[in-house]
Amino acid sequence: MRLARTLIDVRPLRTSPVFRRLLIGRTVSVLGSFMTMVTVMYQVWDMTHSTIWTGAVGLAQALPMVVFGLFAGAWVDRGDRRRIFLLATVGQAAFSLLLAVQGFTGHVPVAGVLGLVAAQSCCSAVGGPAAGVFVPRLLPKDQVAAGLALQQVTGQAMMLVGPALGGVLLGWAGIGTCYLVDALSFGLAFYGAFGLPALPPAGEPSRAGLHGVLDGLRFLAGHRAVRGALITDLAATVLSMPTSLFPLVNAERFGGSPHTLGLFMSALAVGGTAASALSGAVTRLGRPGPVMLCGAGIWGVALAAFGLMRDPWAGLGLLVVAGAADAVSVISRSTIVQTHTPDALLGRVTAAEQIVGQAGPHLGSLRGGVVAGWTSGPTALVSGGLLCLLAVVWVGARAPELRGGALPEPYGAAMPPQPVGGPVPDGP
Repeated sequence: MRLARTLIDVRPLRTSPVFRRLLIGRTVSVLGSFMTMVTVMYQVWDMTHSTIWTGAVGLAQALPMVVFGLFAGAWVDRGDRRRIFLLATVGQAAFSLLLAVQGFTGHVPVAGVLGLVAAQSCCSAVGGPAAGVFVPRLLPKDQVAAGLALQQVTGQAMMLVGPALGGVLLGWAGIGTCYLVDALSFGLAFYGAFGLPALPPAGEPSRAGLHGVLDGLRFLAGHRAVRGALITDLAATVLSMPTSLFPLVNAERFGGSPHTLGLFMSALAVGGTAASALSGAVTRLGRPGPVMLCGAGIWGVALAAFGLMRDPWAGLGLLVVAGAADAVSVISRSTIVQTHTPDALLGRVTAAEQIVGQAGPHLGSLRGGVVAGWTSGPTALVSGGLLCLLAVVWVGARAPELRGGALPEPYGAAMPPQPVGGPVPDGP
């Protein structure tokens, strides 16, 4: 019985056919997206043999999120989130089809490929905030964390499988086919959301344009729990993101073996997948604030310890611990954001969370590279991990709501879950 409570809580899959279908569609589309990520990198490198251009791929993916994300969130908070998500999914599929066409023909310059990637990212900037309201609207409050954990574990699993599968498909069928598979994967995401009820904002819709964006920013600035959750995420990514330092640390400490480097790259995902699969006790606890703070603190401590480590196997163990702590922190952070935010503001707040998730790792990679250039890779890791820990302690001290951490009644219960049985159409 105790083991059953430790394993991931699958009640949302049993009680909500709508959520189950959404999760299947999301999982398949995430798999396609990771395959496309590998394919774009391969194609751009094959066309240019330039690290500047391959670095521009990440910029093409992140910049639209940063520039348009909050305005997209304000739009999401003005209309039917289901309809907006479906439109965004169609847009993503269309741009994947265009990538497939250019992959088969080979007549598009590299700037055109990056333009299509950026256009697809614009659609994702809209679809992400729209999808962010699905879990709290479709599930009871006590199952929201479990639903987010299920999304986390499937996303982590696809992060492990997707790049490898993309590489196999690239070698077997070529660039165009990989993009085509991604386009088809959005069909399942569309089907998963098609049977949802209309999901207009509960409460006053967002004001148009910049006014709506500013309303969302005022909420973020004034709500200590949500603000603290996003600051914690920034601390974990901007101050201590380790992946850009792995090649240097591997060369400085572990002989530069590509096999060791590959294991370092995978260890974080292995830890995250395992922790998500064993998240039942955490999500049933109903105290996401303390769990988030502890998870982010352990992430920082584990990375600082990795920076001091000279044994590669001990280093791998610390990275697994760091990945597990990060996964638990992410689940808890998302639970805080989605249960503390009024439904009428949830699109904008989810957009802000998405921007933090996109921009934070890139800024963290830049910080790590600059510090390592001045000092060394281990120094960058140790300093980043300790700064992350200090930031988490500061957030906990400034936000007593997070130290208490119980799910709130006003926002978590203000919008009852939509029916998940007979009244909801089961799709086409």
